[in-house]
Amino acid sequence: MSPVYPVDDAATARAVVDEHGVLVEWNEGARRLLGWTPEEVVGRPAVDLLAEGSHAALPEERRWHGTLTLRHRDGRTVSVWVLVHHRRPEDGGGWLLVTPLEGGEPPGPDDPLSRAGLIQSPCAVAIYDDRLRLHGINSAMAELIGVPGERLRGLRHSDIGGRPQSEDIERHMHQVLTTGRGHDVRTYVPTGGGRMSAWLARMSPIIGDDGRVRGVCVAAHDCTEQYLAQERLQLVNEASVRIGTTLDVTRTAQELADVCVPALADFVSVDLLDLPEHGGEPFTGPLTVPVTLRRAAHQSVTPGSPEAVTMPGQREVYPLTSPQGASLLAGHSIVVSKGAGDLEKWLSWDPERSRRINQYGIHSMMSVPIRARGMTLGVAVFTRFRQPAPFMPDDVLLAEEVTARAAVCIDNARRYSRERETALALQRSLLPRSLPRTPAVDAASRYLPAARTGVGGDWFDVIPLSGMRVAMVVGDVIGHGVQASAAMGRLRTAVRTLADIDLAPDELLTHLDDLVSRMSAEAGSEGRPGEVGATCLYAVYDPVSRRCTLARAGHPSPVLVPPDGPPRHMELPAGPPLGLGGLPFESAELDLREGTVLSFYTDGLIESRERDADVSHRRLCEALADLTDSLDETCDRVLHALLPPGGASDDVALLLARTRGLPPSQVATWDIPADPSLVAPIRKQVVEQLDAWGLSEAAFTTELVVSELVTNAIRYGTPPIRLRLIHDETHLICEVSDTSHTAPHLRRARTWDEGGRGLLLVAQLTQHWGSRHTTEGKTIWAELSLLDDS
Repeated sequence: MSPVYPVDDAATARAVVDEHGVLVEWNEGARRLLGWTPEEVVGRPAVDLLAEGSHAALPEERRWHGTLTLRHRDGRTVSVWVLVHHRRPEDGGGWLLVTPLEGGEPPGPDDPLSRAGLIQSPCAVAIYDDRLRLHGINSAMAELIGVPGERLRGLRHSDIGGRPQSEDIERHMHQVLTTGRGHDVRTYVPTGGGRMSAWLARMSPIIGDDGRVRGVCVAAHDCTEQYLAQERLQLVNEASVRIGTTLDVTRTAQELADVCVPALADFVSVDLLDLPEHGGEPFTGPLTVPVTLRRAAHQSVTPGSPEAVTMPGQREVYPLTSPQGASLLAGHSIVVSKGAGDLEKWLSWDPERSRRINQYGIHSMMSVPIRARGMTLGVAVFTRFRQPAPFMPDDVLLAEEVTARAAVCIDNARRYSRERETALALQRSLLPRSLPRTPAVDAASRYLPAARTGVGGDWFDVIPLSGMRVAMVVGDVIGHGVQASAAMGRLRTAVRTLADIDLAPDELLTHLDDLVSRMSAEAGSEGRPGEVGATCLYAVYDPVSRRCTLARAGHPSPVLVPPDGPPRHMELPAGPPLGLGGLPFESAELDLREGTVLSFYTDGLIESRERDADVSHRRLCEALADLTDSLDETCDRVLHALLPPGGASDDVALLLARTRGLPPSQVATWDIPADPSLVAPIRKQVVEQLDAWGLSEAAFTTELVVSELVTNAIRYGTPPIRLRLIHDETHLICEVSDTSHTAPHLRRARTWDEGGRGLLLVAQLTQHWGSRHTTEGKTIWAELSLLDDS
């Protein structure tokens, strides 16, 4: 493309050679240089212009320069310095060759054009002599300093600047003067209004004809825009690192305020909308005013944040005339300032805020909505009173960028908190609200959700069984969240159901293993990710025999604390985790002395990244070694000893049980001959035993129950038959055992039937009744209350 301004085409020789080495352009300057007209050379190979014996190849690099010996039209040779450009295809391709024809002699020190160019250059330039005294400055530098150059001549830079930074620059100038090497220095100058301008001082040595350094040339370049861009980028980067370190809404809001003070504002408040009841979503459409916000966090350059009218946690109603209400209603940022005359108007709705504005000299405010994923979460308000400059458009863009990043983090924390609360509520509804009082054990428990990952699938339970026995269970479902809590609820219900039919611990775990396998299959068929897995420990303690039977499925073994000995881990068959399917479980039995404490727990109590398992087990035993009468205090001591201050990385379930023994004086046993005529003497012996126990008031009902159960055993059971009575302060239990495995059941007797009403009568006279299978056969039991129902 030809220039649009007039040029002297003959002052430069210019030629173009295509990709094949053929001349395609030849200007008037080229004709002046070599004498050939365009008609004589265009279309010919460029090598034809080389002098005889000269060789040259078109360069592959983008730019090349050198001297070529060319053939003049009159036959002589001409040595020419040539600058060669290898042009891109989109620029026409080929090579452009140029050489100046009118350069003249180099300009001298008195050359008027050079002198005028230096003086009038837009780049600020100052020249210092070898004593670092100002020798001269151009117009741009004089305008920058604000003093005529002739008035400054002879001063040092530190004299001219008058600031500590000037002395630092002068030291760098001395370094350039002594080393002869250039140096760049960045400096920052206050410009008023609380803002800074950034400058790059490029220093280079001035070399004389003798090669000595005669002075220093300093060129100043304004890089304020670059500096401000870097500052904004640094704040955004800092916000990315410091905001959202936790999944706590309040903490995330505080991090937003902390990042922006004092980098962007002197006081920042973050107010959030209260979530709708029952876990609803925040507002997705336009809001209506007045709007109620809750102060989540604020930060100030003044300790104690005295500028704040609303404290964290308090609610405030903001009308349309407030910056908060206006920005939320408009959906974009609002900036008000005293200089613009709109600050007082915006705050006229609140006399207290107006008073604080005057008290602390607040002159500019900016309200930025907090929005994420199309939902309005709240508003961030930025305030200035120490920084004299009002908020500018760049400040608004920066505040919106930082707030947008914080909004995503706040929304993530809100979503996590909502799911966590849902899972906690579900788990609290599934875990026992309180442990039942049983004659077999005194128990205490604790459950703590994970500090970061939230609610998991840990659970525990204490289940009263027949014969004053008790079942204790603790388990852990793999995973966290609502799914894990729901799976835990199903397993806990299944354990209670299986415990009610008095399955042995190993058999119960086998049925539980089948259930977990089915739950995994259901999850896969429904497209839910992951398999269901769990661990479990199930124990049954009998206070009469003082024997405990335990089985575990991949769960940590309990710790046993005898009444007069050190704690120790119980050695139990490990058993596979639940859900693997087809693998057997084994039970272990041991006799326990009265007052023995059993500690059941999940792996969240002992697993830690800071220590290995052996250390955790040792700490657990140390915490259990100093037992007190209060198991609740012991639970707290165990948690304090093993869990970090910030909470565990996994949820924790802990169950402590102190065994109690039923003395032999509260148990009576009879062997029953298989003779119906001997039922009456047995009833008489039972009444006598009740009189000896001081339970005569229960004699009538007990006599009827014993008569029915013993008669049924003689008629339908298999000898040997045994009757056992057990009592404590509140209950009396009648048990009849035989070696038959056929379980009785209730049936409705017809009017003319002579029998069939025995078990129905037992069910009406007792609190509970049932049957359980044993290794020798079965036991039918009935439980009567000794409390006065009146």
